[in-house]
Amino acid sequence: MKPKFEDRKETLIAYIEHQGPYDDIPWSELMGELFAWAEEQKVLPGPYPIGIYLDDPQKVPREKCLSEIAITFRGSGRAFRGIKTRTMPAMKVATLSFKGPGRELGKAHLALAEFIQVQRHRALGPMIEIYTKTPEIVNGHIIMYSKIMTPVQPAQ
Repeated sequence: MKPKFEDRKETLIAYIEHQGPYDDIPWSELMGELFAWAEEQKVLPGPYPIGIYLDDPQKVPREKCLSEIAITFRGSGRAFRGIKTRTMPAMKVATLSFKGPGRELGKAHLALAEFIQVQRHRALGPMIEIYTKTPEIVNGHIIMYSKIMTPVQPAQ
């Protein structure tokens, strides 16, 4: 799919901070903690896991890269046992849908960055990935399904 701009609504997220390589995040464990939190807090969790990648792994050592592994939710959940909550503000984003081998995800990020520049915009925040389907293994390769986005504004 081709990159495009999109307006995102404000949403509540519950998240766990993670430090380390982006390709070594313990997704199953963290999602289990987040969904257990949602059940304890009696809130309605959203269906799609979110990764918010705060550092550029080209500039920050892999072991120091920071991320937030998140779910959206509806209700009045509060921070508890290492799980934090916040409002993700409404924002204009550049976005690209990705389906393919995990090793090609970097190319998708580069394509989105190029689109932002060509459209005379600038990125304002971290890369965000919303995982729209559980990864599959096809011919020994992990196939990922995600919506990649970053907040943007027109360049001055």
